[in-house]
Amino acid sequence: MDLGIAGRKAIVCASSRGLGRGCAFALAEAGCDVVLNGRNEETLAKTAADLKARFNVGVISIAADVSTSDGQKALLDACPDADILVNNNGGPPRKDYTELTREAMLDGVVQNMVTPIELIQALVPGMQARGFGRVVNITSMSVRMPIEGLDLSSGARAGLTAFLAGVCRQIAGSGVTINNILPGKMDTDRLRGGFERAAQMSGKSIEDVRKAQAAEIPMGRFGNPEEFGQTCAFLCSVHAGYITGQNILLDGGLYPAAF
Repeated sequence: MDLGIAGRKAIVCASSRGLGRGCAFALAEAGCDVVLNGRNEETLAKTAADLKARFNVGVISIAADVSTSDGQKALLDACPDADILVNNNGGPPRKDYTELTREAMLDGVVQNMVTPIELIQALVPGMQARGFGRVVNITSMSVRMPIEGLDLSSGARAGLTAFLAGVCRQIAGSGVTINNILPGKMDTDRLRGGFERAAQMSGKSIEDVRKAQAAEIPMGRFGNPEEFGQTCAFLCSVHAGYITGQNILLDGGLYPAAF
């Protein structure tokens, strides 16, 4: 399917690996020029090289922490007129709520709520003026279903969801959409880190933990960054112009609900 976005400019935050990388590759496949971002320069450079080798699109790499003012400025200087913004950022590490300090809570809210809002504030007015824009926020299944130890991440991402529920409708008539993708158990470094933690706590092998968790998912497997990225690219396409304010759950059926 031609997504109708060839030649569009996309900023994909935290895209040197994992789900962000999957989104960047899917948008590049659709013909978008892409601004990549990551904190590890070596990983970022490899992703950029892989992207250039596969697709004939413009690629800019910004090595920076998107949660900082300097990091955001670098992204915006590289692409002030982005048509597409994919908000993504690492979440706070797993920690019991009783162990969270005030500083840790504020950092978590900045990472997963304030930063995406700041980038939207910077880029959406230009999208509105041009009559086209797509914002996709990568949040989490934990916005709907609590996950032990991820209370801070869940709360911050749920706050972002609630904040933008009004904003997306305020700007809907200008050709700009805002949607959220809620990943379940995706085969990423973060998930694999959870296997290691669970193995240490249970005394089981990492492979046994992996198999047990996969068995809990009705589809019997974990998701992957490639299929996640394709969903993101569709939400950024011309075909998704009537979709806004939605939370798209990609979890293989793990969340048990009819609505």
